[in-house]
Amino acid sequence: MARRWVPARRFSFLVASLVAVLGVVAPAQVAPSVARQKVIVDTDIGDDIDDLFAVALALSSPDLELLGITTAWGDTQLRARLVDRLLCETGTQNIPILAGVPTESHAPLGHRRWAERFPKPEKPYPPAVDFLLEQIRRYPNQITLLAIAPFTNVGGLIERDPETARKLKRIVIMGGSVYRGYNDYSYTPNHHPDAEYNIASDVASARLVFRAGVPLYVMPLDSTQIKLDEVRRQIIFQQSTPLTDALTLLYHQWGQPTPTLFDPVAVAFAISPEICPTTKMRLEIDDKGFTRPAPGAFNAEVCLNSKSDDFFQLYMTRILTQKLVGHCSR
Repeated sequence: MARRWVPARRFSFLVASLVAVLGVVAPAQVAPSVARQKVIVDTDIGDDIDDLFAVALALSSPDLELLGITTAWGDTQLRARLVDRLLCETGTQNIPILAGVPTESHAPLGHRRWAERFPKPEKPYPPAVDFLLEQIRRYPNQITLLAIAPFTNVGGLIERDPETARKLKRIVIMGGSVYRGYNDYSYTPNHHPDAEYNIASDVASARLVFRAGVPLYVMPLDSTQIKLDEVRRQIIFQQSTPLTDALTLLYHQWGQPTPTLFDPVAVAFAISPEICPTTKMRLEIDDKGFTRPAPGAFNAEVCLNSKSDDFFQLYMTRILTQKLVGHCSR
């Protein structure tokens, strides 16, 4: 059937008339844009590659307002320098970078060379706990703290000012092992939980987090052992944007075949909680860093099984559509 041609102006008039008659409102007027979620990422970036992939997701998510990135554990100043270079290369230098108290760490900083090739700042990066307190006081009950490192900074925050710490909106952690341990992908009966690294590295601080009275969402080994397979890696690495180039280079410096995306699951949960449905539980931490289910009032909402397909739909879409461009001259 032939289509009747309508002049552009007349067509626009007809549409406008229809809108007026039916009371239809343009999509932009239906609802205001959702406010960006205020987040701070606390990371031990520079060891395992998953922290880098987690920060990349945060940087690629326009619905997150990244108030700052704090570094924890080991050489925190060098970790901050690594973050500094990543932000410089992706044009996101407006995000504050803070360093936690340095600690002894037996894990080698695998990305040391990449960090050291970025100019050392004239002054040390400012203290992480001071920044956390300042931001919580500025935005009470609005900040999601994404804690994907040993919990020294978070424990220090709670120890110094527990009342202010309780004004966090929530803490989302990657940490713990409830029923499944390392390399247990739920294909066979549970073998046993493990003392997970982030918890076991600083048991005292982890206990403070679980007892702080802040809404706590836990992404343990049970739900975070999602592998970034070769096909998806190649799709990311072939994009050749400043962010994906950094991921590519640092993946090869990391020197292992297949990353496990522990930490990105915590970031993805903050963006889209349905990816990792939670169960109310009471978890207690023993002296060796095991997170044991216990009777009594719940102190955490725990994701025991994530939806890996939904996770990758979110993750790949964000990383592949980001347009971060930096002009790093330092």
